[in-house]
Amino acid sequence: MPELVFFSGTMDCGKSTLALQIAHNRSARGLQALIFTRDDRAGEGKLSSRLGLVTDAVEAVRGMDLYAYVVDRVSQGGRVDYLIVDEAQFLAPDQIDQLARVVDDLDLDVYAFGITTDFRTRLFPGSQRLIELADRIETLQVEAMCWCGARATHNARTVGGEMVVEGEQVVVGDVNRPAETEVGYEVLCRRHHRRRMTGASARAGVLSPDVLPVASA
Repeated sequence: MPELVFFSGTMDCGKSTLALQIAHNRSARGLQALIFTRDDRAGEGKLSSRLGLVTDAVEAVRGMDLYAYVVDRVSQGGRVDYLIVDEAQFLAPDQIDQLARVVDDLDLDVYAFGITTDFRTRLFPGSQRLIELADRIETLQVEAMCWCGARATHNARTVGGEMVVEGEQVVVGDVNRPAETEVGYEVLCRRHHRRRMTGASARAGVLSPDVLPVASA
């Protein structure tokens, strides 16, 4: 039976690499993917991984009816065996509904890849809708690591090297950008996300041992 599958994880855990690997493996078996993406780091209409792999994709712009696009592609003689949707967290909830309809009405598998929560630890609307509708949710097994060596579970946004917790939910950037870059991202464990302590700020001063916080009188 066709499925809507949501592959989720933090930044830098290999989501786009897995998407490209699925496309490669299935194309070797003669299957044709229709690939959607939104706001990829490589530019419009591209699906890329940090390993340097890149392929063409359809930019799923705001207001686009993904179900109608698939139907139109097939009606014009195009072949579509399954869908890959990268950066799915940026899609609107109604676009996720359209992907579910592709599965149910067109009998096509849909593999969606995305970040679950934003830099404020809040669910992206697209990810929330995927959690509500997906037949299966897969957490990627390649674990990103915080600068301290612990498992990274949270996405942090930095501006000028300093972590911020306010601002627009979607601002395109990338991990491991130098501190002088205006907007960057870093993956952190919960402890250091709560303390707003990035790798740059940790290196900027001498860290004292972790102690229980003491409230002033």
